[in-house]
Amino acid sequence: MRIIFSRKGFDSASGGGPSPIVAGRPVSLPIPAGRASHTTYGDLGLGDHAAHASRGKLGAEDLCHHDPMFTGDGGCLFGQCGAAQTHLANQGVGEGDVFLFFGLFREAGGEPHHRIYGYCEVAEIIDLSDSVPQDLIEAKHPHAIALHAGNDVVYRGPGTEAKTASEALRLTVPGGPPSLWSRPAWLMRGGLSYHDREDRWLRGGKLRSVARGQEFVADIGRRKAPREWLARVLEEIRAT
Repeated sequence: MRIIFSRKGFDSASGGGPSPIVAGRPVSLPIPAGRASHTTYGDLGLGDHAAHASRGKLGAEDLCHHDPMFTGDGGCLFGQCGAAQTHLANQGVGEGDVFLFFGLFREAGGEPHHRIYGYCEVAEIIDLSDSVPQDLIEAKHPHAIALHAGNDVVYRGPGTEAKTASEALRLTVPGGPPSLWSRPAWLMRGGLSYHDREDRWLRGGKLRSVARGQEFVADIGRRKAPREWLARVLEEIRAT
């Protein structure tokens, strides 16, 4: 089994600033649409939040890359392609693995930090290179509207967004820069892709995460401790 820490949403490079925490709930702002999209920030009710986070560069009329897409019936559609998808394929990501979506967030008056805000448990991997299912087109998923690369896929399965900004879902250490994480005890050097450098694994259970990159894969096999940790994280996400 694999846990994938999957970076998504606004940050200083994509969008211009952190996604907000509104009334105690993390609201992930999709990145601006670089290519195909039929969805604006206004369509998602995020126009004002996008304008504030981007310092007026984006607004309700701007198209966004609505991905991952939570379908409202307890499901998630997540598209990936290019080098990031090649990495996922090389790491053996498949059915039964779990994406933990994280991003940069800030509550009004608070500090920017990374936190987990949603998940997708992979039940199906849809290869879009030959044909695109009609239901994905009707859902206006950006990877179904137009192929982004020759290896475009959509991961489909159960998933949802967190309804509260629980401390249990925060990755960044208190007072630290966003990239300095408090890591679970089971996650050790050699156990997370793109993080092999020794100087990233600090004393006190801290991890200096890479500045860029989208998909960080932890192959947990059949180990009990990471499975128990994952169960607690999913419980926090699902909590109402």
